[in-house]
Amino acid sequence: GEHVATRTEAEAATETYLRIFDHIAEAGVDANVSVKLTQLGVDIGSDFAYGNLRRIAAHAAEFDNFVRIDMEGSAYTQRTLDIYARLREAGFRNVGVVIQAYLYRSEADIEWLITLGANVRLCKGAYMEPPQIAFPRKRDVDANYLRLMRMLFSPEALEAGVYPAIATHDERMIDAARRLVQERGIARDRFEFQLIYGVRRELQSRLVEQGYRVRVYVPFGREWYPYFMRRLAERPANVVFLMRALAREGMVSGSS
Repeated sequence: GEHVATRTEAEAATETYLRIFDHIAEAGVDANVSVKLTQLGVDIGSDFAYGNLRRIAAHAAEFDNFVRIDMEGSAYTQRTLDIYARLREAGFRNVGVVIQAYLYRSEADIEWLITLGANVRLCKGAYMEPPQIAFPRKRDVDANYLRLMRMLFSPEALEAGVYPAIATHDERMIDAARRLVQERGIARDRFEFQLIYGVRRELQSRLVEQGYRVRVYVPFGREWYPYFMRRLAERPANVVFLMRALAREGMVSGSS
């Protein structure tokens, strides 16, 4: 769910997340939750969304669990980081954030997050953004992804307590991460790969067999279909990515 219009909707979403952590604890699974601030009411007010997120983070902490603040379009980047910083200042260490490699500002954001010893999911970015604020060419996004990944795996970052989550289905990026941690002697419990449920399952299994941590991202809730369609509409390249992934899984026929 995203972009709720009323306090009632945001509060209902908050209550749902609280119950999710109860169910995770009851099931005993290794799982945590990602939340979008527009579902928690940030368009209504930053303080309102912060209050909802703080409730979720506090409840997660009761179970020694973790909350990821997902990143949305660039209009929300600074507000998201500001709310993350407020939670850190309030003493919450069970909260992480997401950085999108296609934004020009991301290098400076990573530098700041390293000083906090943050848990950072690094992704390429799925929203359509203007060239004034984001790299328009894929090769430049890839190059920046590698640059930011090296920063997250730097000795300074790891010493500060940074935990990188490498979120990509691009095997070139994954192979680069594997080479980097091997060259630097970084233990495999100091980071993880993150991939979407049902996409590149053979890759997910292979990474686990090789001893890497892999977290699978599962869209949840009644609003999964609108969420899915928005991801496709916001960036046409997402359609190509999805079709290629389905083809690899043997779910798309070559005939019409």
